[in-house]
Amino acid sequence: MQLRYRYRVYPTAGQRESLARAFGCARVVFNDALAMRRAAFTADRSYVSDAELSARLTAAKTTAERKWLGEVSAVVLQQALADLNTAYRNFFQSVTGKRKGSPVAAPRFRSRKDNRQSIRFTRNARFSVTAGGGLRLPKIGDVRVAWSRGLPSEPSSVTVIKDAAGRYFASFVVEVDEQPLPQLEAEVGIDLGLSTFAVLSNGKRIESPRFLRQAERKLARAQRNLSRKQKGSANRAKARFAVARAHAKVADTRRDWAHKHTTAIVRETQAIYVEDLCVKGLARTRLAKSVHDAGWAMFTGMLQEKAARRGRYFAKVDRFHPSSQICAPCGHRDSPKALSVRTWTCPACGAVVDRDLNASENVLAAGRAERLNACGGQVSPGLAPAPADEAGTRRKRPTGRW
Repeated sequence: MQLRYRYRVYPTAGQRESLARAFGCARVVFNDALAMRRAAFTADRSYVSDAELSARLTAAKTTAERKWLGEVSAVVLQQALADLNTAYRNFFQSVTGKRKGSPVAAPRFRSRKDNRQSIRFTRNARFSVTAGGGLRLPKIGDVRVAWSRGLPSEPSSVTVIKDAAGRYFASFVVEVDEQPLPQLEAEVGIDLGLSTFAVLSNGKRIESPRFLRQAERKLARAQRNLSRKQKGSANRAKARFAVARAHAKVADTRRDWAHKHTTAIVRETQAIYVEDLCVKGLARTRLAKSVHDAGWAMFTGMLQEKAARRGRYFAKVDRFHPSSQICAPCGHRDSPKALSVRTWTCPACGAVVDRDLNASENVLAAGRAERLNACGGQVSPGLAPAPADEAGTRRKRPTGRW
């Protein structure tokens, strides 16, 4: 299994200039290759192959217009071409229906004003981690790394990223072995919401932290300060970084919070079932800001990844399953209810159920049934002997002697 380990790096002023040069060269190579393919398609609807793009890149280094491409590592430029090939492959597979999920658009030109800049080094670039804990990059130097933990194995590649807040990160791709935890009997169904982030079928509740809502005043103040600065000025650039840092703090806090809760859930339960919510559809409603602030997709993605690595079972229940309409104690299905209804009384058995807790119990039951069915288990009641007084057919009298 491949995982990414990301660390904060602190390049010097000279190293920041070298990184900016590498970002720019990778961007130019990507845009040149994209322009070649678009021009060829417009001219005679042909497709420039990957080998031809690589040959043109090698030839461009010898020209006066692109001679400065030789100042950076050749692996960085080749990886920019690889990114373009991946983008085209995803686009073609999406158009032909081979790729699942949302439609993928055609590749677009990169801009130097993009909030995120990145370059990638593979093993061919001979990057290394020095004995002193630095990251040695070709034609850049030894960059100081804040190691929060050690790498589990030798990395196959490293991506240097500069985000909108001006921070630098090194993202390593490493091979890790699955580390299963001891088997448990506990299973849990999770109902996600806004007022209460998650309600577990075992009765545990996780309150919604609402990180974006708590930081709204600070974000609004930073945004107002940015709007008052003259465009193109140095003060506007400083104000833009202040806005980006405020948003980055919210995102980092939300991610750290999600990591802690997902780790606790995976450690304590053997099987985890969640409802497959349509986050994209909910993000188009009047609850869009709260939906984005909750981060349901990130939370479930972490659960799925950690469950696979720790030997736990993870499954999503069909989003059309009426978990909020079924009474968990008796199984009676009631009518749809507004979001304001938090408790309701079952007309069949008279039980007063909590909406969220009842939904999590139904999610657990539905996920458990699907798991047993997928594993070949007996979901429906098994065969039982008929009662003595049950009507039936008489046994046919045998022929011949008694």
